[in-house]
Amino acid sequence: MKLDVNALGTFYRMAREGAGLAAGRLTHMTDVETRVGVTKLNFMRGREIERDFDDGADKVGVRVKLTGAIEGYSVIVFERENALRMVETLLEESADEFDEMTKSAATEVGHIMNSGFIDGWADVLETVIDVSTPEFVEGQTAEPYFGTIDEAPGENDLALLFQSQIETVGTEVGFSHYLFPKQGSMSRLLEQLRTSDGIDYDKLDGFDRMAERGAEEVAKTATTLTGIETSVEIRRLNFLSLEAIPEQIADETLVGVAFEFDGVPSGYLVFLFDEESAHEIVEAMVPTSVDEEGFGQMGTSAIKELGNIMASGFLDGWANVLDTTIDHSTPEFIHDIGAAAVDPVIIQLGENQDFAFVFDTVVVADGREFDCEVYAIPDEDDLERALNNLDVDRIEDAPTTAEFQEVDNA
Repeated sequence: MKLDVNALGTFYRMAREGAGLAAGRLTHMTDVETRVGVTKLNFMRGREIERDFDDGADKVGVRVKLTGAIEGYSVIVFERENALRMVETLLEESADEFDEMTKSAATEVGHIMNSGFIDGWADVLETVIDVSTPEFVEGQTAEPYFGTIDEAPGENDLALLFQSQIETVGTEVGFSHYLFPKQGSMSRLLEQLRTSDGIDYDKLDGFDRMAERGAEEVAKTATTLTGIETSVEIRRLNFLSLEAIPEQIADETLVGVAFEFDGVPSGYLVFLFDEESAHEIVEAMVPTSVDEEGFGQMGTSAIKELGNIMASGFLDGWANVLDTTIDHSTPEFIHDIGAAAVDPVIIQLGENQDFAFVFDTVVVADGREFDCEVYAIPDEDDLERALNNLDVDRIEDAPTTAEFQEVDNA
């Protein structure tokens, strides 16, 4: 199975169009104004889907089977409280549990939204996709939702999933939308949509594992330099429009570093910390006190040093696996609010492309206030060349080459 940026771009437009139709139908049903939030195509492994579900929260969902141009299953999953909120609006009465009436109402809402997505896909593809009778599902884990679906990915299998958010006035109706297509159905669709030789899917799978190794190296480096034990908590590969990247950045003051990297592939690498995490890092790395309102020369240098060495660990691993050279620029310090922290990178990328693969990682400290979001955004043409040259057998054996001295925090 092969894919390319044009095919994924069509999938992305399908997702946006479907989310727009779903939002419009939700507005029509509930008389509540809505708009489409962030839309992403996620490449996720089965274990990552299970981890998303295994958060202790009660959930409900609506599942339908698809036939026609796309075969498989479409599943919409809500937090239980969000589903009850929608049902209350629809029924115009309070609801605190799912009885026969509220289940029926929730199923109808989920079915209308599923149908909105699917009709949007059919419109973009100019084809027909049929939908089965909706099924109401509830539970805290992934098993009730996906356990009986043959098309759902195994623990280590990489699946292409759609994730959208619909926002209502005054609140957010967050939900996850999972599409589990049959492989033969997806292969036929990709073949129709590709405009280039494309990328073998197993190469993308390999590059995803390569990025995971890079993220683990980042965590090791952060532990060594700061003395704060860190680990990778979340990591997934997204495909989304450039304009959507700033939408997912937290609207708060952020501190970080940005790099441009050059080689095969080329692109940009950004490390972002919230302000409190950045101060925690500086206090760990710099023996003297730092002004809480700013970072000064020593604080800025500490953040840049950490970013520089993390970038080397991340990119050197890529270069070793790809048997090439990837150089990165000197770190550019970032201290800005929300989307403004990544706007310069987006503007430069936008000169040559509309979409991007984004390796989205969170590095978390154990018991300390230290979260680091990592955005690796390769140039799409370079990425296709790099993946076509990728030897997936090298991934587990190729070393990272970052070298650094441990920091004495005594």
